[in-house]
Amino acid sequence: MKTISSRENPLYKELKLLATSSQARRKSARTLLDGIHLCQTYLQSVGMPPMCILSENSFSHAEVADIVRQCESAHVPCIELPDALYQTLSQVEHGVGLLFVIDTPQTAVPEKLTRSAVLLDRLQDPGNMGSILRSAAAAGIESVFCGKGTALAWSPKVLRAGMGAHFLLKIHENVDLVALLRHATIPILATSSHASQRIYDLDLTQPVAWLFGHEGQGVSEDLLGLATSQVAIPHLGSVESLNVAASAAVCFFEQVRQKVAV
Repeated sequence: MKTISSRENPLYKELKLLATSSQARRKSARTLLDGIHLCQTYLQSVGMPPMCILSENSFSHAEVADIVRQCESAHVPCIELPDALYQTLSQVEHGVGLLFVIDTPQTAVPEKLTRSAVLLDRLQDPGNMGSILRSAAAAGIESVFCGKGTALAWSPKVLRAGMGAHFLLKIHENVDLVALLRHATIPILATSSHASQRIYDLDLTQPVAWLFGHEGQGVSEDLLGLATSQVAIPHLGSVESLNVAASAAVCFFEQVRQKVAV
């Protein structure tokens, strides 16, 4: 195991950029997984990471020690950092001191939409994005298409909110959603609080593409114009609309309900 103790170490500088810069993550096609749950899920779903990072006091934690042993037996480079250096990389308070460096999947966008999917238009909040990914994976949806201007799906904050859902999905980023929608062979459904058609009145037993937009501005007009239908989620309270992540969960699991009921 290699130990790094200087902030001027070139590798440490690279790790710090991965932790703090979305641009660096996009350019290098790498990101950081923070914590035991994400690292264990990665090992189970994907395999060994390119690199394992741990704090100097984390090896006393039994689960961390087990993960590090697995990595070392597979000849994965393991780097130990003093707590002060490690905390600069981690965004988790009172964490156990374990990070994986992983390669972010680069998946080709299909020519046509033929299976249920999620399309995200300029979604900004990492917590919302992570929650949507988690709900999509739980509902059996396989593909997510992130339009230009949408937050990076593989940022540490989105990864934590997704709780491992990333590894069950095909996530496409920087997608031209207009072109994708024009060639779709399945219905495109956009939620809108002003729509007259209710989500519960739709036949969701067949594949559909769910379109969700910016937290404040909603779906852009050019994409709304390409949607097959705009649908509303009925609610009884006096609030104007649901949070986008809550709306997505309602949509996905209404689709699940209809499929299970068939």
